[in-house]
Amino acid sequence: GEAYINGINVVKEPEKIKKLIGYMPQGLGLNLYDNLTVEENIKFFKDLRLISEDTFQKNKEILLEITRLKPFLSRPAKALSGGMRQKLALICTLLHLPEVILLDEPTTGVDPLSRQDFWEIIHTLVQEREITVLLTTAYMDEAERCNRVALIHKGKLLLQDKPENIPDLEGAFISAISGERPKPFLKKSSSFSEKETNILICNRVSKLFGKFRAVDRVSLEVKKGEILGLLGPNGAGKTTLIKMMCGLLPPSEGEIFISGNNVEKEKVKVWRLIGYMSQKFSLYKDLTVLENIKLYAGLYGVKNENFGELLEKLGLLGWEGRLVKDIPFGIKQRLALSCAVLHKPLIVFLDEPTSGVDPVARRSFWEMIYFLSREEGITVILSTHYMDEAENCDRIGLMNKGRLIALGTPEELKITSEKISGKLLQIRTSEFREVFKKLKSGFPNLSLYGNKILLRTFSPEKDKEKIEEVLTEEGKFKIEISQTLPSLQETFIDFIKKDLEENPENYV
Repeated sequence: GEAYINGINVVKEPEKIKKLIGYMPQGLGLNLYDNLTVEENIKFFKDLRLISEDTFQKNKEILLEITRLKPFLSRPAKALSGGMRQKLALICTLLHLPEVILLDEPTTGVDPLSRQDFWEIIHTLVQEREITVLLTTAYMDEAERCNRVALIHKGKLLLQDKPENIPDLEGAFISAISGERPKPFLKKSSSFSEKETNILICNRVSKLFGKFRAVDRVSLEVKKGEILGLLGPNGAGKTTLIKMMCGLLPPSEGEIFISGNNVEKEKVKVWRLIGYMSQKFSLYKDLTVLENIKLYAGLYGVKNENFGELLEKLGLLGWEGRLVKDIPFGIKQRLALSCAVLHKPLIVFLDEPTSGVDPVARRSFWEMIYFLSREEGITVILSTHYMDEAENCDRIGLMNKGRLIALGTPEELKITSEKISGKLLQIRTSEFREVFKKLKSGFPNLSLYGNKILLRTFSPEKDKEKIEEVLTEEGKFKIEISQTLPSLQETFIDFIKKDLEENPENYV
C-alpha cells in the first residue's frame, strides 16, 4: 500500500514530510529529556527542527499561553505531573508549525483536568490554525470528541464515520467484531436501601508513605451485592485503598471492617471472606486453565466442586485444556476472576481488571461481574480510569490525590454536577466551526466536542433563546439545541474544581 501527506508519498520522499508532521509517542512525555528544564526541552526541539528565531519566539509564546506552562519554565521535566509532561510534549511536537500532528494515546494515565485542558488545546489548534490531528485512543468517550472515528481491530479497519452517526461506539465496535449487538446489563430495579447489610465499612482510612499521603481519610460503606467503582487517574490512590481493604497493606490511620471483622486485626478470617484480582496477572502460565482452577480450589479448601458447571457459568468451557500462556488476554482476565471467586466470597476486589482488554472481552468481563453481583449476591469493588466503564457501576467513588471527593450513583453525581457548573446545552449543526466562531465572544465557556458545541449554563432557556437570536440574524445556520446531562468526565472535573476551591491546600 501507499500513504500520502499533503500529496507527498511518505515512503518515497520521507525527508519532504518531516517539516509537515509532528509526532508524539505513547507514554507520559516520552519524547522529553527528564534532566532538562521545560525551557531547555523547548530550546532543544527548536535546534533539532532548525526553527528560525522569529518563528520560534512567536510560536513558543502562543503555545506556552494555551498550555499555561509559562510559570514552570525553570522546572525540570522529571518534576512535572503527568498532565504537564503531556502539555510540554505537545509544545515540542508543535514548535515547527506542522500541518499534521500524530498523537499516540496522548491522554492515557493523565488526570481528568489535564485531559480536559489537552482537548481544549487540540480544538483551539484545529480551530485557529486548521491543523489536522490523527490520534489513537482506548477511551470510547474520548473518541466522541473527534470529527471522525475509525474503529480498528487486529490491524483491520472495521468502521469509519462521524461519531454522531454511531450513537453507541462501544456497541458498534462489539457488533463489528463479533457480529452481535451486546445485550443491556441487568440493572438494579432501585437503589440499595439503608436496610441492606453493609458488607464493607471504611472509617477515615489513610495511608502514609513517609510524609506522602497516598490515601487521605477515606470513609465509605458498601452494601451486599453492590458494584462500587473507584474512578480516578493514575496516582489517585485507588490501588492503595483496595490493598488496605484486602489486608495487604496496613492503614496508617482509621479502620476497615468486612462483614463486621476488623481487616487489620482479623486478617486470616477476613481473607476467607474476600477475593482479590490484582492489576498484574498472577496465575501459572505453564498450567492449563483447569489446572489453575484446581490449584486455587485447593488453596481455598474448596472440595468436590463441579468445575464443569463453573466453567460454563463463567464462559470458560472449551478453554479448560489450554495452557494459560497460549490463551487470549481477555480469557486470562476471565480466568483470574474465576479463581478469585472459587470459594464464593462475600466480596471481590478487582484492581483495573479491564485495562488493556479489547471491547468485546471487556463487555464479556462485565457480564461476569453482573452475574456475580445479581445472581450470586457477591459485592464487587473495582478500580478503573475508564469513564464509560464506570457508568456500569451501581455507585461511583471519585478519587483524586488520595481523597474520595464524591460518592453516589452516576445519575446522582451528574445532577450534583449541574448544581456546580450549570445545565448542559448541546448544539448540533453541520456548520459547527462557523457557528462556534459566531457564538464564542458572547459565550466564553462554549466548547467543541467533536462535531457538537457544548455550553454549561445556569440559565438554559434564556441562553437558548439568545443563541437562536444571534444565529437567526445570520439567516443561514440550521441548528438543533437540546439539554442533556453532563458526561462523567465533565462531572469529575466539576467535583475536582469544587474540591480545589474548598481545599486548596491539597493541590499545592
